[in-house]
Amino acid sequence: MVNSIRTTCAYCGVGCGIAATPTGGRAVTIRGDEAHPANSGRLCSKGTHLGETMGLEGRLLHPMIGDKRASWDKALDLVAKRFRETIARHGPDSVAFYVSGQLLTEDYYVANKLMKGFIGSANIDTNSRLCMSSAVAGHTRAFGEDIVPASYEDLDEADLIVLVGSNTAWCHPVVYQRIQAARAARGTKLVVIDPRRTETCEGADLHLAVRPGSDVALMNGLLAWMDQAGLLDTDFLRDRVNAPDGFWDAIRTGHDLWSTAKACDVPPAALQQFYELFAATSRTVTLFSQGVNQSIRGTDQVNAIINVHLATNRIGKPGAAPFSITGQPNAMGGREVGGLASTLAAHMDFAPEHVARVGRFWSAPNMATKPGLKAVDLFRAIGEGRIKALWVMATNPAVSLPDGNRVREALAACPFVVVSDVMATTDTTVHAHVRLPAAAWGEKDGTVTNSDRTVSRQRALLPLPGDAKPDWWIVTQVARRMGWQDTFAYDRPADIWREHARLTAYRNDGARLLNLQAQAAISNEAYDAMTPFRWGGTPFADGRFSTPDRKARLVPVKQMDLQAPLREWPMTLNTGRYRDQWHTMTRTGLSPKLARHREEPLVEVHPHDAAALGIADGDLARLSTPQGESLFRARISDGQRLGEVFTPIHWTDQQSSGGRTGLLPRPLVDPHSGQPGFKSTPVRVEKVVTEWKGFLILRGDEPARVPCLWMTRITVPGGALYEVAGNGDPARLDTCLPKGDRIEAVDATRGTRRVAMIRDGRLAGVLIVTRTGLLPSREWLIGQLAVESVGASVLAARGPGDQPDKGAVVCVCFDIGLNQIVAAIRDQGLVDVPAIGQAIGAGTNCGSCRPALANLIMQSSQETLRAAQ
Repeated sequence: MVNSIRTTCAYCGVGCGIAATPTGGRAVTIRGDEAHPANSGRLCSKGTHLGETMGLEGRLLHPMIGDKRASWDKALDLVAKRFRETIARHGPDSVAFYVSGQLLTEDYYVANKLMKGFIGSANIDTNSRLCMSSAVAGHTRAFGEDIVPASYEDLDEADLIVLVGSNTAWCHPVVYQRIQAARAARGTKLVVIDPRRTETCEGADLHLAVRPGSDVALMNGLLAWMDQAGLLDTDFLRDRVNAPDGFWDAIRTGHDLWSTAKACDVPPAALQQFYELFAATSRTVTLFSQGVNQSIRGTDQVNAIINVHLATNRIGKPGAAPFSITGQPNAMGGREVGGLASTLAAHMDFAPEHVARVGRFWSAPNMATKPGLKAVDLFRAIGEGRIKALWVMATNPAVSLPDGNRVREALAACPFVVVSDVMATTDTTVHAHVRLPAAAWGEKDGTVTNSDRTVSRQRALLPLPGDAKPDWWIVTQVARRMGWQDTFAYDRPADIWREHARLTAYRNDGARLLNLQAQAAISNEAYDAMTPFRWGGTPFADGRFSTPDRKARLVPVKQMDLQAPLREWPMTLNTGRYRDQWHTMTRTGLSPKLARHREEPLVEVHPHDAAALGIADGDLARLSTPQGESLFRARISDGQRLGEVFTPIHWTDQQSSGGRTGLLPRPLVDPHSGQPGFKSTPVRVEKVVTEWKGFLILRGDEPARVPCLWMTRITVPGGALYEVAGNGDPARLDTCLPKGDRIEAVDATRGTRRVAMIRDGRLAGVLIVTRTGLLPSREWLIGQLAVESVGASVLAARGPGDQPDKGAVVCVCFDIGLNQIVAAIRDQGLVDVPAIGQAIGAGTNCGSCRPALANLIMQSSQETLRAAQ
């Protein structure tokens, strides 16, 4: 019997522990690790279904130079040679690395060391710049160091939790479950501050649907309220906090309740309710995420939150802290080793004494002496020809960065592009001159640090496939070929971990809380057996901060004027994640179950806006900005504020002809952090009319090129489902059908064609399109991919007898649809979420769907009440 292997989830910054059991081939059974402090055995839908993503579909398995397979020696020699030549001809700032929170800490460390200590440039930045760099800048301004002064245990002990710009129920479901457990156990109050009414808002004590970008006004108003009520901790402010001249005069001017309510576009009574609740609750955790960070004033928004916590001494105590929760599994580890262009290493910046210290430690010949280019500026420099050699590791900037068309143009124009990735074809790898096959989750060993500073091990579950290698090995091999054999003489991840730990402690003398001295001499065996631990204890419990005088700083922040609607771009675009998808879906897109929650990229539109635009639910809509345009399927939602729309970030050219959100945002960034403002882009929305619509189901995993205006692809058991729509003759879609025996049915009245291809008795593909009629459910046809023998009756798209449509999938763990849940609530008189679980199982595994179930219960109650009236 194979023992389970304790590892850490591949997805968000919660850092959930997983007990994984290989069961033969590439198969792995996944369950939550009950001993891990981050999740205590809980997993969300994405973590639960990691086992479905372990196949080799689409994997990059061999080094590639152009379109030709190469040996590792040849590929690595070429990379080292081209980087050496570029540096010799144009200087060290002509090269750059763009890395990722998907890397392990050991990978990050060697990449940062190579660039900043040996190449001699700080032009290494990370996709974490896009999600949490404003939190880094805010922490550093207030505390003197990038410290998250909170832990998940604080959520268990808080009496009030304030979620700001965080759809926690979808983006960090295990944290949301922990919040709900605290509410049930101790009556913890929950306030959600978010322009959208998301599933996170279901059951909250208060939801403030603030105007996007008004967070500084909101928090300055709260601070003014606390000041006026005499609720500031004057002793703590006097002894442990510095406030610059004029700070309090500015807070006491123009931040009354009515002015703040107007700036935030919320009812004064609701604002007062929040302020009174905050004032009455000393054990308060303010948890914030991308809605705060992803703004061109994100750092000020972070500091506005921290200012309130410092002034009221809600910090360094159980259940009281500002809590930045990160998006990626190792965004925090990247921050610790210096993966951002704006930091050096081990929480040190580019102060001359720090440059000298790190240079001595590394024995570095070419230390970088100033910050490098942050992500948006870095790709702008590529496009301008200033950067001539680029190495992208474990990320997909052609999709994820703002103004995606410009990013693609920059990649296409760069003289030398290297991409290390697990996938052979992404929107970024198509521009690579050299592709290097990297180890994926489940194949590599190292450490990650989660949002509350807990370090955990990721461990290999499966052997490396093909020629794939760990990222640390790839970087080290290039460094050696560039001439630095001795200083990159690592044999295993533990060697790198020990060096990283020593650097955090080197001449630290208590100046920085990041100090891993206890790990500096860890043995290989102890590293292999490492259990999760959190560094830093309870930060600031002693009232001492990482500033020269050991006092925290209040940072003056002012609400910027919010942009009025523009004539050409009258609406505002907000962007974010879906519950069951991750980044650009290179991993989650392999899971048939995860695909069913949201099968297409949707633009959510307020009903009044939709009516004015002539858009009905299910129509196609074109979103246009000065940067580009893309198509989305429309969903009418009264959870949107009037004049605002929302789209997901996940879709790429590999899965869709539209849905490319990254094309739309402006390349404007926060002046302190360099983080792009993804949450507030002026946009125009227009209805798109098509002559026909349909779907295509194909056996196997080979992607098809579908010639139509709208196409999206998801993985289903045994194959793929394509949703299609377009103009002209839909018969051209026949080119996508595989070879086989063809059967066809035509309904001229409705303009409907049904074509099925059968090979060796099995369904190879089916195409159904219509001009005016309704389309059948896809579920039964997808099931036919697994049937050994099908006949002409497949064109009926349903089996014998009554086959009710289960509706959109709500519970992915048990494949339970909306219609099934609604029927169970109605027919069995179910009154709460546990009752639904007991009746049909929904919500009893990962729990990610529980907010949706609660919403369905509430809707049913409202419908019953209306019927009684």
